Amino acid sequence: MLQDKDRIFTNLYGFESPGIEGAMARGDWDGTKEILEKGQDWIIGEMKESGLRGRGGAGFPTGLKWSFMPKESDGRPSYLVVNADEGEPGTCKDRDLMRHDPHKLIEGCLIAGFAMRAVAAYIYIRGEFFREAEALERAIDEARAKGFLGKDACGTGYAFDVYVHRGAGAYICGEETALIESLEGKKGQPRLKPPFPANVGVWGCPTTVNNVESIAVAPTILRRGASWFSGLGRPNNFGTKVFSISGHVNNPCNVEEEMGIPLKELIEKHAGGVRGGWDNLLAVIPGGSSVPILPKSICDTVLMDFDSLKEQQSGLGTAAVIVMDKSTDVVKAIARLSQFYTHESCGQCTPCREGTGWMWRVMERLVVGNAEKSEIDTLLDVTKQIEGHTICALGDAAAWPIQGLMRHFRDEVEARIDAYQLKAAQ
Repeated sequence: MLQDKDRIFTNLYGFESPGIEGAMARGDWDGTKEILEKGQDWIIGEMKESGLRGRGGAGFPTGLKWSFMPKESDGRPSYLVVNADEGEPGTCKDRDLMRHDPHKLIEGCLIAGFAMRAVAAYIYIRGEFFREAEALERAIDEARAKGFLGKDACGTGYAFDVYVHRGAGAYICGEETALIESLEGKKGQPRLKPPFPANVGVWGCPTTVNNVESIAVAPTILRRGASWFSGLGRPNNFGTKVFSISGHVNNPCNVEEEMGIPLKELIEKHAGGVRGGWDNLLAVIPGGSSVPILPKSICDTVLMDFDSLKEQQSGLGTAAVIVMDKSTDVVKAIARLSQFYTHESCGQCTPCREGTGWMWRVMERLVVGNAEKSEIDTLLDVTKQIEGHTICALGDAAAWPIQGLMRHFRDEVEARIDAYQLKAAQ
């Protein structure tokens, strides 16, 4: 259980002012100049030491990612891009961070940008987040007025600014290279890698793309020390994490907790428990719609961190916990996700463009049982042909929910086929 003194996002629920005076009263922008004066190598070293892993889903070590940026300029400017697209169904953490605690993100942009020798940061925000974009613009204006951003950021002589760029609501633009394409004014389609963004990113310049939460926690880590952050959580899964809990719970919420908290404790302590009690639980999708579903038997004991969920053939993803009680038609729920991924595929890679639609159509038939049992294995075979065979991870994201369903609820699917065939025979 995370203690209040260890919380990073102290205004997650917006009880206090999101403005700069309120932010400074909560400890933001405190000694930022001193942090910058310790130098780029110190900042990146501390971030590596802290063990922070990216909070956008992939869990890549943040300090290591920052260190990939060139130390010496070849004449091209470097950029920091913040991924605030947050299009994953079930995920709604970044939205609250930007709405209620925008200065954590703005200060994080300055520090991360400085560490990577960037000239500016672009916050790419999902188009539907209208008020959140306004909150960011306001916070940036306040920071500029205080001299924290601009030609002489925090009085250090370092010139740095932050800009908000609104997307148009395409899920694919949450993928870092598609986001870069969109930021350049092109169609949001993922790029082949290599070259990686740290070498050739936005406008052909060195770029690092990080999630909102990854950047927003950086100032607190540097203030309180890497050892404080790595003292929370479990080995290789350090620190705190904002979890989004939705679905069949009594109190859907965002909550900051320690990495590695048991899923059951997370739901019962913060979300008021499952509707109708824990025994009424059917399944949980633990990390946003793209990770495989877990049945109650696993949810009883599983821990909420990258490695524990990976061991159960699922993932932490964005830590968006979607709770389903026994009233859920689990096959229909996964079919609905298949429809989402079909709709959001950019169409660039054949396995994804053709496969997502094919899987969705089969899933729609499985909802009513209008299929042969042999089609289940064919469907699983197709998920394997899509997974790992596309430029970006959208193909994987479309395949995994179906794999999870068949791994744990194949009996349910087969029972529907039997019932349908029995009815047809009568």
